[in-house]
Amino acid sequence: MAIKAFSRPFTQQESISQEAIDAAVEVLKSGRLHRYNTVEDELSEVSLLEQEYANYQGSKYCLACASGGYAMSVALRAAGLQPGESVLTNTFTLAPVPGSISNAGGKPIFIEITKDLVLDLDDLSKKANSSGARFLLISHMRGHLVDMDQLMKIVNENNLILIEDCAHTMGAQWGKQKSGNFGLAGCFSTQTYKHLNSGEGGLLTSNDEEFMARAIIYSGSYMLYERHGASPKAEVFENIRLETPNYSGRMDNLRASILRPQLGNLDNNVERWNERYQLVESKLRQVKGIEVPVRFKEERYVGSSIQFRIPGISNSEAKTFIESNKKLGVELKWFGNDDPNGFTSNHKSWKYVSSQELKKSDEILSCLFDLRLPLTFTLVDCSHLSEVIIECAGQLLDQ
Repeated sequence: MAIKAFSRPFTQQESISQEAIDAAVEVLKSGRLHRYNTVEDELSEVSLLEQEYANYQGSKYCLACASGGYAMSVALRAAGLQPGESVLTNTFTLAPVPGSISNAGGKPIFIEITKDLVLDLDDLSKKANSSGARFLLISHMRGHLVDMDQLMKIVNENNLILIEDCAHTMGAQWGKQKSGNFGLAGCFSTQTYKHLNSGEGGLLTSNDEEFMARAIIYSGSYMLYERHGASPKAEVFENIRLETPNYSGRMDNLRASILRPQLGNLDNNVERWNERYQLVESKLRQVKGIEVPVRFKEERYVGSSIQFRIPGISNSEAKTFIESNKKLGVELKWFGNDDPNGFTSNHKSWKYVSSQELKKSDEILSCLFDLRLPLTFTLVDCSHLSEVIIECAGQLLDQ
């Protein structure tokens, strides 16, 4: 009996709540969309979001900005990255990560990954030592956390400045510590496919007062930095306010008003995502020939997407597999394609970065598939799409 095609869209997010819509309408009615357009002693929607997210994250300071990529580039600049300086980062990531390094004036050095889609810590140690790099911009790509205890040993041994790209780990933890709180700064995204949705947006957190003061000036605060909701005291800005350029990248009140009501539901949504992830994961693990990344017991992840590998698959077979799934309504992405497709790309297509030999990662990426698990999918939907993938994999592996 032929399997029934899956018919739900993979790009459909949950509706914005009525509470958030009402808050957005109030901002629109006020006409005061700019974060610094406030009356005396009033905190703007953006400043309130900064306060609330800093409290959620457990960090002293928070800056709301234009995007997650902007947060990363500003973080690197505020941390002291010099033009042409090297930055260690993941091979397995999305284009905004090397793009943010380039935007900040740096040069990416890619670290190999393991089959569990995290940094190869042996390669990190080797390249940290050989390159003399001062910075590690770790991308917790697709929500996969490396052994953070071992990572921090390497960071400390090599005096690395750690900045975390947490676009896919907002709400995640390693043990009792939130992702984003291990290094100098955590960078988060509120792009529409992330864990909070304002269409586009970013959040930068840190406990370092001078770092955050520089980031705030960079973001385009002019001399209005005292209107921020989770910022250092005014005196911290005194020695840097005139020497730090304005790289305008502020968040506006409209986006902040949409985000604030969502924050209270984040932890509950993490549980909902993981319920969906674990269902699909359990089904795919039963299939001989499919490998799903193994996670650490210390990792409290956010399963808003799932990845799996079919080792030994050729490029032509991978393309056939994608097409077979697509015909049955399941939208897979493939990281082995050297030609960028939508949001998906790999290091071979980032021609602004010097070519680097990454044989281990290339082999892993060549057979790596990826799909979103939006909260608009029910558990029945997740079971259905799993059966489609299994059916198409069976056709491929039985040849």
